[in-house]
Amino acid sequence: MKAFRQTNLHLALAIIFVTQLVNAQQSKVPTPAPVPAQISGAQKAFIANGGGESLETVIDQTVFDGGPDRPYNQFYAAMKSWGHYEIVSSPSESDVVLDISWALSDTGLRLPVLGQLRLVILDPKTHIALWTVTEYVRGAILLGNRDKNFDQAMNTIVKRLKTLAAPAVGTTETSQK
Repeated sequence: MKAFRQTNLHLALAIIFVTQLVNAQQSKVPTPAPVPAQISGAQKAFIANGGGESLETVIDQTVFDGGPDRPYNQFYAAMKSWGHYEIVSSPSESDVVLDISWALSDTGLRLPVLGQLRLVILDPKTHIALWTVTEYVRGAILLGNRDKNFDQAMNTIVKRLKTLAAPAVGTTETSQK
């Protein structure tokens, strides 16, 4: 009987300890910092081609289809399709500048195995970066798979921008007044 009580006591103490440990770990996670209001409030955007390294060939092999302007063209098409922003023809007309660029990584292997897409959201008046979104493109042996990986990374960039551009909860009424 005494062993039974001790087991229950040990079990109860273990549960309390684990509960406190879980609560302590949860409290260490900071609340998300706010997204600059200029991003969610923007109505007009200028899309800049931040350029990058050639997507055409590295070591006599095509890296991705679509040429060196593929990131810009694909991102521009995604923004037009989304319809959230009025796409303007100069930064001075815009509320935000969406600067899309590409960098190729070389790991020393015959094929580059990684690249990165980077979207920098800029204030057109101050040229200050408001937010940066970077997504890595997984390498692959076959061109078709590299193209799929590129598309997947671009889709992730677009999804992250859509999340950032969504008005914060509770600010919709205020922004409509």
